Amino acid sequence: MVQYSRLMSVQARKVARYAVDVQQRQFHASCAAASKVALSKFDQNVYLPYEKLQKNLEIVKKRLGRPLTLSEKVLYSHLDDPANQDVQRGVSYLRLRPDRVAMQDATAQMAMLQFISSGLPKVAVPSTIHCDHLIEAQVGGVKDLARAKDINQEVYKFLSSAGAKYGVGFWKPGSGIIHQIILENYAFPGLLMIGTDSHTPNGGGLGGLCIGVGGADAVDVMANIPWELKCPNVIGVNLTGKISGWTSPKDVILKVADILTVKGGTGAIVEYTGKGVESISCTGMATICNMGAEIGATTSVFPFNKRMADYLAATGRKAIATEAAKYQASVLTADAGAKYDQMIEINLDTLEPHINGPFTPDLAHPISKLKENATKNGYPMDIRVGLIGSCTNSSYEDMGRCASIAKNAMKHGLKSKIPFNVTPGSEQIRATIERDGIAKTFDEFGGTVLANACGPCIGQWDRQDVKKGEKNTIVTSYNRNFTGRNDANPATHCFVTSPELVTALSIAGTLNFNPLTDELTGADGKKFKLKAPFGDELPQKGFDPGMDTYEAPPSDGSKVKVDVDPKSQRLQLLEPFDTWNGKDMQDMTVLIKVKGKCTTDHISAAGPWLKYRGHLDNISNNMFIGATNIENNEMNKIKNQVSGEWAGVPDVARFYKAKGINWVAVGDENYGEGSSREHAALEPRHLGGRAIITKSFARIHETNLKKQGLLPLTFANPADYDKVQPHSKISILGLDKFAPGKQLDCEIKTDGKVDKIKLNHSFNEQQIEWFKAGSALNRMKQIAAAK
Repeated sequence: MVQYSRLMSVQARKVARYAVDVQQRQFHASCAAASKVALSKFDQNVYLPYEKLQKNLEIVKKRLGRPLTLSEKVLYSHLDDPANQDVQRGVSYLRLRPDRVAMQDATAQMAMLQFISSGLPKVAVPSTIHCDHLIEAQVGGVKDLARAKDINQEVYKFLSSAGAKYGVGFWKPGSGIIHQIILENYAFPGLLMIGTDSHTPNGGGLGGLCIGVGGADAVDVMANIPWELKCPNVIGVNLTGKISGWTSPKDVILKVADILTVKGGTGAIVEYTGKGVESISCTGMATICNMGAEIGATTSVFPFNKRMADYLAATGRKAIATEAAKYQASVLTADAGAKYDQMIEINLDTLEPHINGPFTPDLAHPISKLKENATKNGYPMDIRVGLIGSCTNSSYEDMGRCASIAKNAMKHGLKSKIPFNVTPGSEQIRATIERDGIAKTFDEFGGTVLANACGPCIGQWDRQDVKKGEKNTIVTSYNRNFTGRNDANPATHCFVTSPELVTALSIAGTLNFNPLTDELTGADGKKFKLKAPFGDELPQKGFDPGMDTYEAPPSDGSKVKVDVDPKSQRLQLLEPFDTWNGKDMQDMTVLIKVKGKCTTDHISAAGPWLKYRGHLDNISNNMFIGATNIENNEMNKIKNQVSGEWAGVPDVARFYKAKGINWVAVGDENYGEGSSREHAALEPRHLGGRAIITKSFARIHETNLKKQGLLPLTFANPADYDKVQPHSKISILGLDKFAPGKQLDCEIKTDGKVDKIKLNHSFNEQQIEWFKAGSALNRMKQIAAAK
């Protein structure tokens, strides 16, 4: 075994000594408010920052001289330097001080490995690790959890010990999905939080700005470095009317996805307003914010209201609700007359239930059009599996409403026609629905209650009922439905919808069913219609917390050992990436030219690969294996431009790296949409990549690439994408004059012809320093060593 501290370089020790000085105040000043209401029951010595936020906001409002939206208020009140920070929507890079950091276990491994390599002794803000991604759904919750604890023992031990050493709270496997745990315990109105998962915006249901990031961003915040974010635009969604009947909060975001598409929210915060907000529960608002990630939004948020206060009280945080009410007008509600960059109007009275998919979450079908659209497009009509739950839709209200549908069907002698899987969002939800008989209802309905984890939503599903390549349909209440995401079968047509519609469609077993209008035949041969679903917003008996699954870090973790076996196949200490050599990048080989959609799932698949998230070299064997090569329309088959042989993408990349051949990858629109996983940036860097050139990028992935010292560049003329051939050589010129707002020159050499084009970038001065240093982490060490 190799203890990391024995490997720490002299430079890292300098970093550690410097960090001790920097962190004398322990947590940043925004939490040193006079309110003395604890941030959470797990953070008793850190207090709500409202007084500090209000003071910051007064400074910014005086400078800007205009009404502010809610999201602007929360964001700008967390500025590191409110008196001098340039604030221009869509232009400025804001330096912010988030209140906390949350990490799920798959991304926490790399985040903590990076934090370890920084040499810092302790995190600077309240931070938590949540074990939810490594539990595979096979037979049922209890057995699946026991199996996960066994096969992931090494990783869980590493995360637990790293959390103890560096002051990070640890939520054990079985505790629940990160976003549900945050909502139940940590989110509060006005919070600014970053999380290493793309669905972190779930916390917007409690009025916080919760933003998904890569692990390197989390390291910055944990290291007490101001976090950088390009000042977002603000999209308003004005809700009128009232949600009722079969329409659910999920239908709001399914409709917004239809309107904005998967990239329409890029660079913007989506802010919900209007009287219709009052008809949506707190957890319903969280559902809407959660799936806002699928439109590329930076995050989404609702204004503080009574539904949030009720939820805070029900989860033991009435004092927070009381304190928030004091700042409702000044900090937690948009100013009258605030301007939005775009405004969307949705009437909840007329909003129809939707089902979106397959293969993309923005392909919307109102339930009344589903049969027609499915028939026209040749979708498999028979549904093979129904799945409810996940971080998006696993609240007590969701479970209760679905149970009401199941009871209605069973009253007529019907059960689910197909396998029906239920994923509770947390141990608290599991225990409460078990106590209240809801879990029993699902069991009688033919359902299987899975572990409190992500499970099939992220591909952690040992599915056995279809063979790979077999065309089939599943319906889920999840948030994402990219090709092969749930079961690694590219022929699976996944539709995302509300848990209520999933339940109804599971009874019918076909897409050819509309519960609003169609009848079912009961066991007695009589026709009947399902009643509209109903359920309590909050449990009448209060929540049952279930088993205690939280592990608090000791007050002094300096003597805790964090061991990484050098022979481990799951964990690997990080080596610094090489620095820029000061020269232009000449005649680089095109590793792959990607055709069409390329999400982070395509670049770095999840599912069975999750077990290697802490081992950069091993997980790099999945790089681009899901991306379609434009040369042959095949996945994971590219031509080695040196040998002429065809091989898998990682194999060819390793060949180029061994030969010292720099390479680039070329992509299409919205490259890197989806998950926040920074492995999709780390892997190309590790295997010798220098630049990714596309028509456009998704926000999180573009930042992740910058953090790892890669050049994310876009074609100034999108049509230039067509000039690049798989055998072209690409040169990026003028790097000695690399500057914000200045285009880079590019030469594309193909069959003796040279095309000279321009490439755009969004680097600011600090990010250019990351590139020159080889990565943001390298730059952090340089700065600390110079102090």
